[in-house]
Amino acid sequence: MANPRRNSYSNNQTPENQLQSQSFSLSSLIFFLKRPHAFPFLLSTFLLLTWVSLRLQHSHHFSSPQKPQSSRGNQKWSREEDENANLVRFSSRFPSQISRDKRGWLLDPVSVALQAGISGGAISCASVHLGQIRPGGVRGNHRHSACNETFIIWGAETKFRLENSQIEDKGFAEVTISAEEVAVAASPSGTAHAVVNVDPTRITYFLGCQDSIITYNSSTTEFNVWKNL
Repeated sequence: MANPRRNSYSNNQTPENQLQSQSFSLSSLIFFLKRPHAFPFLLSTFLLLTWVSLRLQHSHHFSSPQKPQSSRGNQKWSREEDENANLVRFSSRFPSQISRDKRGWLLDPVSVALQAGISGGAISCASVHLGQIRPGGVRGNHRHSACNETFIIWGAETKFRLENSQIEDKGFAEVTISAEEVAVAASPSGTAHAVVNVDPTRITYFLGCQDSIITYNSSTTEFNVWKNL
């Protein structure tokens, strides 16, 4: 037969009794953790939590969607294509031929062009133009008849086109520079050239070095050479 007095006592504990019970449990836990045999228990708990964390990170890594690669990512350029475009390219990342320390890349366009065997570029910079091309924009698409020009191109996926009569059917050479590369190109006097930003988001930066002063409103420059740009 159940004892009603006992049930009444157990179901009607005062807040003071509950507080004492919780305090006793906390004291017991602290006392246990201070004992030497608590160390294996704590170590096992730590290892278990570490394993769970690593598993969650691993699962998230393989379930996350991969970022799309640049359209240039899986393509390979050939040295012949660059030679036809009178261009040499370098990695902008350290280490490379132009990035010798972690501060970043640095180069002299005239010296680099000469050392790379690029012909027809400026041998001195009588005139310098520094600018940017936003996505979808075009610079150049003209032909100078009174100066040689050397370019540095970097910052975004960029198309460089150079007039070349040896390229059958098209009459020009065209290469794509990736956002992780720095290109030095030369356009001899009387040769048309164009720089096109084909990157969806990034800005192309370029420097043009001419060996004579250019007057764009004179008859020495022919504009809109290619109608498809």
